[in-house]
This record gives sequence, C-alpha cells and structure tokens, in this order.
Amino acid sequence: MRIGYFDCFSGASGDMILGSLIDAGLSARRLREELKKIRIPTIQLKVKKVLKRGISATQVIVEGKKERRSHRNLKEIMRIVERSGVKAEVKERSREIFKRIALVESKIHQTPMEEIHFHELGGLDSIVDIVGSVWGLQQLGIEKIHVSKVNVGAGFVKCEHGILPVPAPATLALMEGKPIYSSGVERELLTPTGAAILTTLGSEFGPIPSIHVERIGYGAGRDHLLHPNLLRLIIGTSASTSGNEKVVIIQTNIDDMNPQFYDYIMEKLLAMNVLEVFLTPILMKKNRPGTLLTVIGPSEKRPAITEFLLKETTTLGLRWHEEERAKTEREIQTKETRYGKIRFKLARWEGRVVNISPEYEDCKRLALKKGVPLKDIFEEAKRLTTRFQKTRRI
Repeated sequence: MRIGYFDCFSGASGDMILGSLIDAGLSARRLREELKKIRIPTIQLKVKKVLKRGISATQVIVEGKKERRSHRNLKEIMRIVERSGVKAEVKERSREIFKRIALVESKIHQTPMEEIHFHELGGLDSIVDIVGSVWGLQQLGIEKIHVSKVNVGAGFVKCEHGILPVPAPATLALMEGKPIYSSGVERELLTPTGAAILTTLGSEFGPIPSIHVERIGYGAGRDHLLHPNLLRLIIGTSASTSGNEKVVIIQTNIDDMNPQFYDYIMEKLLAMNVLEVFLTPILMKKNRPGTLLTVIGPSEKRPAITEFLLKETTTLGLRWHEEERAKTEREIQTKETRYGKIRFKLARWEGRVVNISPEYEDCKRLALKKGVPLKDIFEEAKRLTTRFQKTRRI
C-alpha cells in the first residue's frame, strides 16, 4: 500500500499541501490542466522554487483578479464544484471537505450552514486548494494518508470576524480528537482549509509509520520564520499492510424506497472511499419485504456516511458499531497475456501470497476490444496465474 505522511512541523495550509505534492513529483502542468475543468478563468496557479532556511521547496500561490464579490456561500461553492469537469470521486471528496468547514463555522457563529460564506477571492482559491489536493493525492497513487502531530502556532489572527486567537476556532474544531501542539511561534501556522483537508482525507494521526521511502516533497508557506516554514510530504510503501484495523459498520432497514435508487446510493458511497457496500433481502414487521443496507468504512468516515444515508435514502434512523478486521497486504501487478495487459490483485499474509485474482474491468475491456468471450480472457488469466505461482515470479 502506498502511504503519504504529512509532517506538519510548521502547520499546513491548502497552498502548502499543493506545493508539497508538486515537489514530490506531481506535474504542475497537469494540475493546471485539471484545474481548468473547474472553469474559473479569473484564477491562476503560480508555482516557483524557493529556499526556506536553506531547504529547497515548492511554493504555490493562487492568484486571481479582484471581483466585485468578496465571498460566496456554501451552496454557490458546491454548485461550482458540481458543474466542474473533474471526476465524480474528486467532486465527492471535495464537497465533503467544504461541508466540514461549513459545519464547524455554522456551530461557532450560530449561522445556518447554507449561509456560511467563504472569503479569500470569494472562496475560489479554497476550491483550487481543495480540488487540487484531492486530485493530486490520487494522481500520486497515495492510498492512505497519515498525519503527524500538528504545530498550530500561537497568538492572534485578524480575519473577517475580527481578531481571533490562534488556532482559530474553526481550525481547532476541525482538529477535534487529533494531536496538536504549539512551538510558541506567534503566527497562524494551521489554516482552516489545511485542517479540513488533512482531517477529512487523513486516516491516522501520530508518529511516522514504518514505510519504505520513495519520494519527499516540501511545500513552502508564504511567511519567513525563524524555522523552516514548510510542510513535508513523505511518500512510500508500507513495510506491511497486513494485520488488524478498526472499521465502522453502519446498517439500516429500508422497505419504502424505489429499488432503482440503490444503484445510485451504492455508487455515491463507493465514491466516498468506503470499504464495502452490500444489500441483504429481509422480512420486516407484518412480513413486508425489505432491504438491509450495510456500509463498512473507516471509523473516521462515520459522520459523513451517516449524513449521506439520512439525506439520500428514506430511512428514519440507522445503527452502527465498530469492529476489528484482519486484512491482507494488497498489491497490483500488471502482466502481459496473449490478449493484452491485465492487472492482477495480489493478497499477501505475513509476506506470503495467499490469493491472486485478475481485475474484472481489464478482462471486460479486452473481451470487448478483441471480440472474444469474457470467459476465455479469464481462462487465460487463470493459466497465467498458475504458471507464475509455480515459478514464484509473483
């Protein structure tokens, strides 16, 4: 499994996250091309190499023409994201991040979520930071994100609401349950956007995990401080991904929803990167036929999954509990067959391959392309798997 570890010794912001991704190998040209799909012609991405206390880093600055409007509400931001041309999964994760920011802001300022406004170039730079970060992490093949203890800074910060303590109330609310500290630097080191991205996408917070380092990237902050004002991103493969992990299991019984909706519900849930979604036919009271909808996902996603199910299905309530599951170490290998290239998913337990299976989508694509039965493609993949197992080449 490929892991990204954000080392936040000088906090984090949206542009620092983008800078660390580019410094670690993400193409700035491709990022700009992807961001054009958001259709914001007034926004430009400025990327340059800088030195921060003798360390080379990439600095990203989101620039835009001044508009008559200084802010946009959540509904307008969501509309911009939804109408963009980025992939559905990127849209879904980006909307999740914006919702988390709006939710904590609404609680702090006692304002409905829909009325929360995003400032800073009308919230357009936040869209670039968030959508760009979600897309960039996917492009670098990062499957799991770990985050260090976060240096939040100290002192006070001037914002739209006046003078606020550091960390700002919204930032602190977003970091609830996560480890933070202050080195005493009187500056806002962790921004709400940075906190929202890290806590929404991050699954583990604490010391660096055991990984084989492949790439390192440094994203530069704008301020010049006595320490290196950088966000460090370490990318590598985990030494072992097999073992136990905690998951949340969420279930609800439904007997009054159009069955055609389940396809949509499952597609949206899978776009949220849950682990499993499945349906079970059941009999409810008065022998009414119903459906048990079960979702298994990372524990930190429980609030987002709960909100989605309550809004998108006809359920009036749901139940959940946490469990531990044993999982194998997963790896994808691509092999050449007489029909073309097929990806194989390998499962290892304690270093030994215990299962190998061809990717269905690859087999389907080749069957359509070559005009041969799908079962023939699978038989070829099966023969290849058996041969590799015997020669120990997998």
